[in-house]
Amino acid sequence: MPNKDNAKKALRQAKKKAILNQTYKDKFRDAIKKTAKAASKEEALKIVRLAQKALDKAAKHGVIKKNTAARRLSRLMKKINKTVKK
Repeated sequence: MPNKDNAKKALRQAKKKAILNQTYKDKFRDAIKKTAKAASKEEALKIVRLAQKALDKAAKHGVIKKNTAARRLSRLMKKINKTVKK
């Protein structure tokens, strides 16, 4: 445990930040999983919008990098388009 006041505050801040970061990660991971399980193309496209929003928000808050968000979204769209063609 930290002894100094500023170290105690830093620990409190780190715990809050970790909870927020985990929330952002969980949201975009869940959205990606839901998109993969979607039954139709229309349903998948609705859910992919939520995934895009969650990815952008995570990138905005520094949980993941901007390019990582773009790459994940690109791969997700590629998967959706591939399954629709079959």
